Amino acid sequence: MSRPRIVLVSLLVTSLLAVAYPASAAIRAGRLAIGDSVMKAATTQLKNRGFRIVDTATSRQFSQADDRIRYWRSRGKLPRNVVVHLGNNGYIYDGDCARAVKAAGAGRTIFLVTVKVPRRWQAPNNRRLRDCASRFARARLIDWYGYSKGHGAWFYSDGYHLTPTGRAKYASFIAGKVAAA
Repeated sequence: MSRPRIVLVSLLVTSLLAVAYPASAAIRAGRLAIGDSVMKAATTQLKNRGFRIVDTATSRQFSQADDRIRYWRSRGKLPRNVVVHLGNNGYIYDGDCARAVKAAGAGRTIFLVTVKVPRRWQAPNNRRLRDCASRFARARLIDWYGYSKGHGAWFYSDGYHLTPTGRAKYASFIAGKVAAA
């Protein structure tokens, strides 16, 4: 594709995004949580602690975070605080986190939750989440891995899905971190 054509396509996409995501749209109060099956188990507990929307899907990958954020933004329902707990089901790749933070737009805070999953991607994913939170002023880290370490009763035998006690601890911890920010 020639340079003028690329510029034209870029301008067209920018114009379409401006219509779909107007900068003047009011930012809604409240909290949104985006996650996978770990979060799904704690949906009721999160809603009881002030999360308006808990958007979960089994086996969801971190690469889907930006799409989910844009989905809620396009419907005018993207609140000021967005929690993303993904990365339990595979590697977080370079750029995934940045795309999620950027998809939220100005005036919103993205809370990135570290993973506690006994898989080879646990340590690299947590490093990527920490790096991302340190790169963006609008991103915060919630260290679920550190907080939950040593609390085996919070997890089923797989080491990461939440027991009823774990669901309560998870929701309380996340809600507390968002409220304190």
